[in-house]
Amino acid sequence: MENQTFNPVNVKTEKKEKEAFNGKPTPAFIAASWSALLIGMVSYCIGLWNADMLLNEKGYYFVILLFGLFSVISVQKAVRDKQEGVAVTDMYYGIAWFVTIASLVLLVIGLWNADLLLSEKGFYGMSFALSLFAAIAVQKNTRDVKFIDDQEK
Repeated sequence: MENQTFNPVNVKTEKKEKEAFNGKPTPAFIAASWSALLIGMVSYCIGLWNADMLLNEKGYYFVILLFGLFSVISVQKAVRDKQEGVAVTDMYYGIAWFVTIASLVLLVIGLWNADLLLSEKGFYGMSFALSLFAAIAVQKNTRDVKFIDDQEK
C-alpha cells in the first residue's frame, strides 16, 4: 500500500456549473408566504367569529385587518416602484406610510381599551402582525416573479 502512487489521470473531475442567481423566489418561499398570509388572516377571522364581543366591535377589528393589509401592500409597491425608478409622488408615498402606521395604532388603541384577556389581545396582535408581514412577502414575490419572467422574454 505504501508503494501505490496517486494517478490523477484516472480521477474524474466533475465541475458543476453554478446557475446564476436571478433573484426569483423559490416555490417553497412563495408557498410559505401564501401559507403565512392565509394562516394569519384565517386565525384572526376565526378569533373574531368566536369572540364574545358586539358585532360593531368585530367589524372594527375586521376593517382594521383589511385596512392594514391594503396599506402594507401599498407601501411595498411604492418602495419597489422607487427602487425601480418608477415615478412615485411624495404624497402617495407619505400617505401609504401614514395609513400603515394608522392601522397599527388603531389596532393597539382598540386592543388597549378592549375588555379582553391579555392572551386574546396577544393573539390578535400576533395574527395581525403575521398577516401584514405575509402580505408584504406575497406582494414582493408576485412582483419579483413577474419582473424576472418579463426579463427572460
